[in-house]
Amino acid sequence: MLVVDDDPSFRYWARALLEASGYDVVDDASDGESGLAEAARLRPQVVLIDIQLPDMSGFEVARRLSETEWRPAVVLISGRGRYQYGDRVRNCGALGFIAKEHLSEDAIVAVVRGRGERRA
Repeated sequence: MLVVDDDPSFRYWARALLEASGYDVVDDASDGESGLAEAARLRPQVVLIDIQLPDMSGFEVARRLSETEWRPAVVLISGRGRYQYGDRVRNCGALGFIAKEHLSEDAIVAVVRGRGERRA
């Protein structure tokens, strides 16, 4: 798994949470361009992307990843609620959305396995 978020504290917390849940977090990135570069280099199965990044939106990162040959499972995250983004989550190639406050192993598994988005 690759974590892309501009907040170093969140990246640290997310990595610790995910690794404690058994995920192999291969790296993290602080912006969209470095996230795309790391994804191309490492080809993770799952990429967790913050919607609000300093250089481009998480929607753009998700769209670009959905066009790659290896097409990782993309899960968008945000400190804001899903309702604020409308159909953009569904239309960018991401599997779903999880509010940061609800990030957990169960939430990621639910989105990746297609049992639906976490709405909050």
